Amino acid sequence: MDFTHFDDNGKAKMVNVGDKDITKRSATAGVSVLVNAETFALIKSGGMKKGDVLTVAQIAGIMGAKRTPDLIPMCHPILIDGVNLNLNLDNEKQAVEILATVSCTGRTGVEMEALTAASTAALTVYDMCKAVQKDMVITNLRLIQKTGGVHGDFTREE
Repeated sequence: MDFTHFDDNGKAKMVNVGDKDITKRSATAGVSVLVNAETFALIKSGGMKKGDVLTVAQIAGIMGAKRTPDLIPMCHPILIDGVNLNLNLDNEKQAVEILATVSCTGRTGVEMEALTAASTAALTVYDMCKAVQKDMVITNLRLIQKTGGVHGDFTREE
């Protein structure tokens, strides 16, 4: 399989999507933020000094999805139809589990927007909690599912 972001001379290029069909597309990405017991309890109780960690991270993730082409050089600006960010506390793993789903009706997919949304939300959890814990671990960033487009649907086997 050829990489589409390189020209015949091996130079980086932005793929021309002008001839692609406009279709409904979606992508879901996930990531985990592993924290210690004290941090977990503060997130759960809403006792973090900077405020409501999960709500701020949710909003940051949505903003991250919308700003993806500003961060990733070869991403096209996309008219996003919707962004859904779910942040859940996993008591067993002492983790904030983040799922980001992005949808659009367009000529290119939203995998990078979903990954950026999940990443931005995770980094925001870290930022909100770093005064209490410096050794948090952001782990397992992955594309979980995508629909639409030339390459068809994808679902990760977890």
